[in-house]
Amino acid sequence: MKKQWQLILTAIMFYTRLPVHVNMPHSEEALNKATRYLPLIGWLTAAIMTAVLLGFGEIAPRMVCILLALIAGIWVTGAFHEDGFADMCDGFGGGWTKERILEIMKDSRIGTFGMLGLLLLMTLKFTSLLSLPLDHVALAVFIAQPLSRFVAVTVIYTHSYARENEDSKAKPVSKGITLQDLLLAGIFGITPLIIAMIYLQNYTLLLIIPALVLARWYMVRMMSKWIGGYTGDCLGAVQQVSETVIYLCFCILTWKYT
Repeated sequence: MKKQWQLILTAIMFYTRLPVHVNMPHSEEALNKATRYLPLIGWLTAAIMTAVLLGFGEIAPRMVCILLALIAGIWVTGAFHEDGFADMCDGFGGGWTKERILEIMKDSRIGTFGMLGLLLLMTLKFTSLLSLPLDHVALAVFIAQPLSRFVAVTVIYTHSYARENEDSKAKPVSKGITLQDLLLAGIFGITPLIIAMIYLQNYTLLLIIPALVLARWYMVRMMSKWIGGYTGDCLGAVQQVSETVIYLCFCILTWKYT
Protein backbone atom coordinates (compact mmCIF):
# COMPACT_ATOMS: atom_id res chain seq x y z
CA MET A 1 0.00 0.00 0.00
CA LYS A 2 2.83 2.41 0.87
CA LYS A 3 4.47 1.74 -2.49
CA GLN A 4 1.22 2.48 -4.34
CA TRP A 5 0.81 5.71 -2.41
CA GLN A 6 4.32 6.68 -3.46
CA LEU A 7 3.41 5.96 -7.06
CA ILE A 8 0.35 8.20 -6.74
CA LEU A 9 2.57 10.98 -5.40
CA THR A 10 4.97 10.35 -8.29
CA ALA A 11 2.08 10.73 -10.74
CA ILE A 12 1.06 14.00 -9.08
CA MET A 13 4.65 15.22 -9.26
CA PHE A 14 5.04 14.34 -12.95
CA TYR A 15 1.61 15.25 -14.34
CA THR A 16 0.83 18.37 -12.28
CA ARG A 17 2.65 21.36 -10.87
CA LEU A 18 1.43 20.68 -7.33
CA PRO A 19 4.28 20.41 -4.80
CA VAL A 20 4.64 16.91 -3.34
CA HIS A 21 7.37 15.04 -1.49
CA VAL A 22 8.05 11.57 -2.85
CA ASN A 23 10.04 9.39 -0.49
CA MET A 24 11.44 7.13 -3.19
CA PRO A 25 14.10 7.39 -5.93
CA HIS A 26 13.05 9.31 -9.05
CA SER A 27 13.52 6.46 -11.49
CA GLU A 28 12.11 5.91 -14.96
CA GLU A 29 10.59 2.66 -13.72
CA ALA A 30 8.65 4.48 -10.98
CA LEU A 31 7.40 7.08 -13.45
CA ASN A 32 6.38 4.35 -15.86
CA LYS A 33 4.43 2.49 -13.16
CA ALA A 34 2.83 5.75 -12.02
CA THR A 35 1.10 5.99 -15.42
CA ARG A 36 -1.60 3.66 -14.09
CA TYR A 37 -2.73 6.56 -11.90
CA LEU A 38 -2.98 9.12 -14.70
CA PRO A 39 -6.83 8.99 -14.66
CA LEU A 40 -6.67 9.52 -10.89
CA ILE A 41 -4.86 12.78 -11.62
CA GLY A 42 -8.00 13.63 -13.58
CA TRP A 43 -9.99 13.28 -10.35
CA LEU A 44 -7.65 15.76 -8.69
CA THR A 45 -7.85 18.21 -11.60
CA ALA A 46 -11.65 17.89 -11.69
CA ALA A 47 -11.86 18.55 -7.94
CA ILE A 48 -9.86 21.77 -8.28
CA MET A 49 -11.89 22.91 -11.30
CA THR A 50 -15.16 22.12 -9.50
CA ALA A 51 -14.01 24.02 -6.41
CA VAL A 52 -13.41 27.07 -8.60
CA LEU A 53 -16.82 26.65 -10.26
CA LEU A 54 -18.69 26.40 -6.98
CA GLY A 55 -16.54 28.96 -5.21
CA PHE A 56 -17.24 31.66 -7.77
CA GLY A 57 -20.76 30.45 -8.60
CA GLU A 58 -22.44 32.79 -6.14
CA ILE A 59 -20.40 35.90 -6.86
CA ALA A 60 -19.62 35.83 -10.58
CA PRO A 61 -21.48 35.26 -13.87
CA ARG A 62 -21.60 31.70 -15.17
CA MET A 63 -19.39 32.60 -18.12
CA VAL A 64 -16.68 33.87 -15.79
CA CYS A 65 -16.95 30.80 -13.53
CA ILE A 66 -16.47 28.42 -16.45
CA LEU A 67 -13.53 30.39 -17.83
CA LEU A 68 -11.87 30.46 -14.40
CA ALA A 69 -12.40 26.70 -14.03
CA LEU A 70 -10.72 26.05 -17.38
CA ILE A 71 -7.85 28.30 -16.36
CA ALA A 72 -7.54 26.39 -13.07
CA GLY A 73 -7.33 23.11 -14.99
CA ILE A 74 -4.58 24.52 -17.18
CA TRP A 75 -2.72 25.89 -14.18
CA VAL A 76 -2.76 22.67 -12.15
CA THR A 77 -1.26 20.69 -15.05
CA GLY A 78 1.06 23.42 -16.25
CA ALA A 79 -0.62 23.22 -19.70
CA PHE A 80 1.12 19.85 -20.05
CA HIS A 81 -1.49 18.34 -22.36
CA GLU A 82 -2.39 21.56 -24.17
CA ASP A 83 1.26 21.95 -25.13
CA GLY A 84 1.24 18.44 -26.60
CA PHE A 85 -1.88 19.18 -28.63
CA ALA A 86 -0.40 22.37 -30.06
CA ASP A 87 2.86 20.58 -30.91
CA MET A 88 0.99 17.77 -32.64
CA CYS A 89 -1.02 20.28 -34.69
CA ASP A 90 2.22 21.94 -35.79
CA GLY A 91 4.00 18.66 -36.50
CA PHE A 92 1.26 16.95 -38.47
CA GLY A 93 0.17 20.18 -40.10
CA GLY A 94 3.61 21.22 -41.32
CA GLY A 95 5.56 17.98 -41.72
CA TRP A 96 5.42 15.45 -44.54
CA THR A 97 7.92 12.87 -43.31
CA LYS A 98 8.34 11.12 -39.97
CA GLU A 99 11.66 12.87 -39.34
CA ARG A 100 10.25 16.31 -40.12
CA ILE A 101 7.09 15.79 -38.05
CA LEU A 102 9.12 14.69 -35.02
CA GLU A 103 11.52 17.59 -35.50
CA ILE A 104 8.69 20.13 -35.57
CA MET A 105 6.98 18.63 -32.52
CA LYS A 106 10.23 18.84 -30.58
CA ASP A 107 10.52 22.58 -31.33
CA SER A 108 9.38 24.59 -28.30
CA ARG A 109 8.02 27.39 -30.50
CA ILE A 110 4.35 27.36 -31.47
CA GLY A 111 3.37 27.72 -35.12
CA THR A 112 0.24 28.69 -37.01
CA PHE A 113 -1.28 25.21 -36.90
CA GLY A 114 -0.67 24.91 -33.18
CA MET A 115 -2.02 28.37 -32.38
CA LEU A 116 -5.19 27.92 -34.44
CA GLY A 117 -5.73 24.37 -33.22
CA LEU A 118 -5.41 25.34 -29.56
CA LEU A 119 -7.61 28.42 -30.02
CA LEU A 120 -10.37 26.42 -31.71
CA LEU A 121 -10.11 23.59 -29.17
CA MET A 122 -10.37 25.90 -26.16
CA THR A 123 -13.25 27.78 -27.80
CA LEU A 124 -15.14 24.52 -28.34
CA LYS A 125 -14.56 23.49 -24.72
CA PHE A 126 -15.77 26.84 -23.43
CA THR A 127 -18.86 27.10 -25.62
CA SER A 128 -19.88 23.49 -24.92
CA LEU A 129 -19.72 24.06 -21.17
CA LEU A 130 -21.32 27.51 -21.43
CA SER A 131 -24.55 25.91 -22.66
CA LEU A 132 -24.88 24.01 -19.35
CA PRO A 133 -25.89 25.08 -15.83
CA LEU A 134 -23.05 25.05 -13.33
CA ASP A 135 -24.02 21.76 -11.69
CA HIS A 136 -23.95 20.07 -15.10
CA VAL A 137 -20.65 21.75 -15.91
CA ALA A 138 -19.23 20.19 -12.74
CA LEU A 139 -20.51 16.76 -13.83
CA ALA A 140 -19.05 17.17 -17.31
CA VAL A 141 -15.67 18.08 -15.82
CA PHE A 142 -15.94 15.17 -13.38
CA ILE A 143 -16.40 12.80 -16.32
CA ALA A 144 -13.99 14.37 -18.80
CA GLN A 145 -10.85 14.83 -16.74
CA PRO A 146 -10.34 11.15 -15.71
CA LEU A 147 -11.88 9.54 -18.80
CA SER A 148 -9.86 11.57 -21.30
CA ARG A 149 -6.67 10.57 -19.53
CA PHE A 150 -7.70 6.93 -19.64
CA VAL A 151 -8.06 7.19 -23.42
CA ALA A 152 -4.45 8.39 -23.57
CA VAL A 153 -3.38 5.46 -21.37
CA THR A 154 -4.99 3.00 -23.80
CA VAL A 155 -2.75 4.37 -26.56
CA ILE A 156 0.31 3.63 -24.43
CA TYR A 157 -0.95 0.05 -24.02
CA THR A 158 -1.79 -0.66 -27.66
CA HIS A 159 0.92 1.24 -29.55
CA SER A 160 4.66 1.79 -29.55
CA TYR A 161 6.77 4.81 -28.81
CA ALA A 162 7.78 6.54 -32.04
CA ARG A 163 11.04 8.25 -31.15
CA GLU A 164 14.26 6.27 -31.37
CA ASN A 165 16.03 8.61 -28.93
CA GLU A 166 13.93 8.69 -25.78
CA ASP A 167 14.60 12.31 -24.87
CA SER A 168 11.10 13.73 -24.79
CA LYS A 169 8.31 14.07 -22.26
CA ALA A 170 7.08 10.52 -23.01
CA LYS A 171 10.34 8.85 -22.05
CA PRO A 172 9.03 7.58 -18.67
CA VAL A 173 6.08 5.83 -20.37
CA SER A 174 7.84 4.75 -23.55
CA LYS A 175 8.17 1.17 -22.32
CA GLY A 176 4.41 0.71 -22.22
CA ILE A 177 2.13 -0.56 -19.46
CA THR A 178 0.73 -3.92 -18.39
CA LEU A 179 -2.85 -5.16 -18.67
CA GLN A 180 -3.16 -4.82 -14.89
CA ASP A 181 -2.12 -1.18 -15.14
CA LEU A 182 -4.66 -0.63 -17.91
CA LEU A 183 -7.50 -2.18 -15.91
CA LEU A 184 -6.69 -0.09 -12.84
CA ALA A 185 -6.56 3.05 -14.97
CA GLY A 186 -9.88 2.03 -16.50
CA ILE A 187 -11.54 1.85 -13.09
CA PHE A 188 -10.47 5.39 -12.27
CA GLY A 189 -11.31 6.60 -15.76
CA ILE A 190 -14.79 5.12 -16.30
CA THR A 191 -16.26 5.26 -12.77
CA PRO A 192 -17.17 9.00 -12.95
CA LEU A 193 -19.19 8.37 -16.12
CA ILE A 194 -21.15 5.60 -14.41
CA ILE A 195 -21.79 7.78 -11.37
CA ALA A 196 -22.99 10.68 -13.55
CA MET A 197 -25.35 8.42 -15.52
CA ILE A 198 -26.93 7.10 -12.32
CA TYR A 199 -27.16 10.57 -10.78
CA LEU A 200 -28.80 12.12 -13.84
CA GLN A 201 -30.78 8.98 -14.75
CA ASN A 202 -29.58 9.67 -18.28
CA TYR A 203 -28.10 6.53 -19.80
CA THR A 204 -27.67 8.10 -23.21
CA LEU A 205 -24.38 9.36 -21.77
CA LEU A 206 -23.04 5.93 -22.70
CA LEU A 207 -22.87 7.31 -26.25
CA ILE A 208 -19.79 9.20 -25.07
CA ILE A 209 -17.89 5.90 -25.30
CA PRO A 210 -18.39 5.27 -29.05
CA ALA A 211 -17.66 8.94 -29.71
CA LEU A 212 -14.34 8.55 -27.89
CA VAL A 213 -13.59 5.32 -29.72
CA LEU A 214 -14.11 7.10 -33.03
CA ALA A 215 -11.93 10.06 -32.04
CA ARG A 216 -9.22 7.74 -30.73
CA TRP A 217 -9.35 5.62 -33.89
CA TYR A 218 -8.83 8.67 -36.09
CA MET A 219 -5.92 10.03 -34.06
CA VAL A 220 -4.20 6.65 -33.66
CA ARG A 221 -4.60 5.96 -37.38
CA MET A 222 -2.96 9.29 -38.18
CA MET A 223 -0.11 8.70 -35.73
CA SER A 224 0.53 5.18 -37.00
CA LYS A 225 0.49 6.26 -40.63
CA TRP A 226 2.89 9.18 -40.30
CA ILE A 227 5.24 8.42 -37.41
CA GLY A 228 4.61 4.76 -36.59
CA GLY A 229 3.47 5.24 -33.00
CA TYR A 230 2.96 7.83 -30.29
CA THR A 231 5.03 10.54 -28.66
CA GLY A 232 4.42 12.52 -25.48
CA ASP A 233 2.89 15.29 -27.57
CA CYS A 234 0.55 12.79 -29.21
CA LEU A 235 -0.62 11.53 -25.82
CA GLY A 236 -1.34 15.09 -24.73
CA ALA A 237 -3.27 15.67 -27.95
CA VAL A 238 -5.32 12.50 -27.43
CA GLN A 239 -6.21 13.66 -23.92
CA GLN A 240 -7.21 17.12 -25.11
CA VAL A 241 -9.32 15.89 -28.03
CA SER A 242 -10.99 13.29 -25.80
CA GLU A 243 -11.77 15.90 -23.15
CA THR A 244 -13.33 18.17 -25.77
CA VAL A 245 -15.35 15.31 -27.28
CA ILE A 246 -16.74 14.50 -23.82
CA TYR A 247 -17.78 18.12 -23.20
CA LEU A 248 -19.43 18.29 -26.60
CA CYS A 249 -21.24 14.97 -26.16
CA PHE A 250 -22.36 15.89 -22.64
CA CYS A 251 -23.73 19.16 -23.98
CA ILE A 252 -25.66 17.42 -26.77
CA LEU A 253 -26.94 14.52 -24.65
CA THR A 254 -28.12 16.53 -21.63
CA TRP A 255 -29.50 19.74 -23.11
CA LYS A 256 -33.12 18.62 -22.76
CA TYR A 257 -32.53 17.82 -19.08
CA THR A 258 -31.27 21.33 -18.26
